[in-house]
Amino acid sequence: MNFTQIKYERIDEVAWITLNRPNKLNAFTQVMMDEWRMLLEDLTNDKTCRVIVTKGEGRAWSAGVDLSVFQEIKIESGYKMYEDGLEIIRLHENCPQVTIAMVNGFCFTGAMEIMMTFDLIIAANEAKIGDTHAKWGIRPTWGMTQRLQHQVGLRKAKELSFTAQTISGIEAAKIGLVNSSYPVEELKSAVDDLIEKIIPNSGLAIGSIKKLYQFGSENTLKEGIDYESKFEMNVTEKMNDLKNFKNKI
Repeated sequence: MNFTQIKYERIDEVAWITLNRPNKLNAFTQVMMDEWRMLLEDLTNDKTCRVIVTKGEGRAWSAGVDLSVFQEIKIESGYKMYEDGLEIIRLHENCPQVTIAMVNGFCFTGAMEIMMTFDLIIAANEAKIGDTHAKWGIRPTWGMTQRLQHQVGLRKAKELSFTAQTISGIEAAKIGLVNSSYPVEELKSAVDDLIEKIIPNSGLAIGSIKKLYQFGSENTLKEGIDYESKFEMNVTEKMNDLKNFKNKI
C-alpha cells in the first residue's frame, strides 16, 4: 500500500503510523483520512499486530482539519471527510489492538477529537492541545462535547471549549486528558517503555478488556456490570501460564 500523506512502519508486533504533512502541521485532508482509514482497516484484522502508535511528523501531531476545506463549496467531499473521521474513531475504539497517541506537538480541534478516542495518550510536555472550534466559529462533529466532559469533567470541558485556549502536555496530564507527559526528547523512549509493559500480556485478554471498557463508556454502570458478568472469552492463549501459576509465585 502506497501512502502520500501518512507514513507506515511495522516493527515486530507494533504498527507505527505517522501523520505526514509537516509543512501544514499535519492538518487533515481527504487524502490523509482515506489513507489512515484504509490502513486501520487492514491492521484491525491483523492478528500479529498488538499495538498501533500514531504520531505526527515535525512539530505537530495534527492541527485538525485543513481549514481550506471550509473555503471550498464541495458539500459531498466535506461529508466524506466527516464520515471517514467517524470511521477512524470507530476503528480506534473497537479494534482489538492497543492504540497509543504519541502527541509530539500541536493538537487542535478535530485532531483533539480523534486523539481522545485512543486507548492511551502520551504527550510531550511542550505539546499544545486545545478545542479551538469556538475560535474559528465552527461546531464540533466528531464527539468533542461528549467525550471531553467524560474525560476531564463537565466544567473543565466547558472552560476548554468556551475559551478555546490551549494547554500543555503537562497540564493535560494533570487533568486526566492524557495519561502522562515527558520532555519531547524523551517521548519516544516513554512510548517504547509502555509498549514493553503491554506486549508480554495476553492479546486476547486485552482485546476483551478493551471491549468491556468501551461498552461501559457507552452504557450505564448496571448494564456494564451485567455485560461483564456474562462476557465470554477464550483463555487458551495463556493456559500453560495458568497451569504453571504456582511455579511463578
